[in-house]
Amino acid sequence: MSADDQSAPREPSVDEHSVVLHDRGAAIEQSDAFENPGLPPHRPRQTDLHPHKERRAERQVVGWFLASMLGSVLAIVAYIAVPIELGNMASVRANNLFLGLAIALGLLGIGIGAMHWARQLMSSHEVVEERHLTRGSEPSRARAVEIFQLGDEESGFSRRSLIRNTLIGAIALVPLPAVVLFRDLAPQQDAVEAIAHTMWKPGTRLALDPSGAPIKATDVTMGSAFHVIPEDLTEIGHNEGYLDQKALAAVLLVRLPPEKLHEEPGREGWSYDGIVAYSKICTHVGCPVALYEQQTHHLLCPCHQSTFDVSRHARVVFGPAKRPLPQLPITVDADGYLVAQRDFTEPIGASFFERLHHIDPEHVPLTAAETETRA
Repeated sequence: MSADDQSAPREPSVDEHSVVLHDRGAAIEQSDAFENPGLPPHRPRQTDLHPHKERRAERQVVGWFLASMLGSVLAIVAYIAVPIELGNMASVRANNLFLGLAIALGLLGIGIGAMHWARQLMSSHEVVEERHLTRGSEPSRARAVEIFQLGDEESGFSRRSLIRNTLIGAIALVPLPAVVLFRDLAPQQDAVEAIAHTMWKPGTRLALDPSGAPIKATDVTMGSAFHVIPEDLTEIGHNEGYLDQKALAAVLLVRLPPEKLHEEPGREGWSYDGIVAYSKICTHVGCPVALYEQQTHHLLCPCHQSTFDVSRHARVVFGPAKRPLPQLPITVDADGYLVAQRDFTEPIGASFFERLHHIDPEHVPLTAAETETRA
């Protein structure tokens, strides 16, 4: 080898390297890239090879869907046949046990049946679909229809009428236990009637919650907020609807300077010396409105931040609530105790479509006859 050959570096050949570098950026070309191996060969299932096993799998799927239908019906039966008795924890456990098992059977029947259908009866061929533009051209629309028809053919949804019908029946029945359970949570009487009247009536004293001590006007200091219930509520036992009545009649009592009150015509007499009383139940979804800000005279609902202006008949100034808090007209009796003039002039609590005709659009006092008509 000559000296020139030893001093000059030898250029490597392309075949000696697996990577060829190009001039621009980080673009590289791998010469050892592997070829696409394609999809593995299809392995037929037992249901593909033996018609009697296919029919057996179909019966199994139908059986699971029938079991789901049975579970849905049993859930309703268990809820009615094993009632919860007040003060009996054994009845609560029995009701939850049978109800939970029946609902689990209803849901599992659909899930296991659908999974067994997909694994044993639907087409098991692996397919690869190349991405394409989603333009709604006529050829693509025709192809989409063809794909749906192919999917229907492979799944056997139209052909296997027994599976299809039992699946539809199971899906139709599985929500029924929830419908029965949630319907039973509603009051037996009309929903609006249940919240149209509370324990407040003319002359009922305002009392502290939970002690039940009556409140004098002189006890309410400037800027204070009192949680109030009707004095008569303390005479009701917990097994006689105490919590239900308290949820309807709960009131928040606030005192602010009389000059800060902006009372509308016809409602000047609803307050007493700057003391106002409003329903504690938010008009959004019924959460307790219990946060009072002295400087702005705002009441805040902690659930969804609905904010009400106490100085302007608790009108909404922020949040999802759509109407003011119902105001309780108050005054004082001969002994100086705060008393209610009448009940609320509209149903308390969250708004919903059934009560729209019960709401006073002008938020003005109503006569007793009008209140009765609205309720």
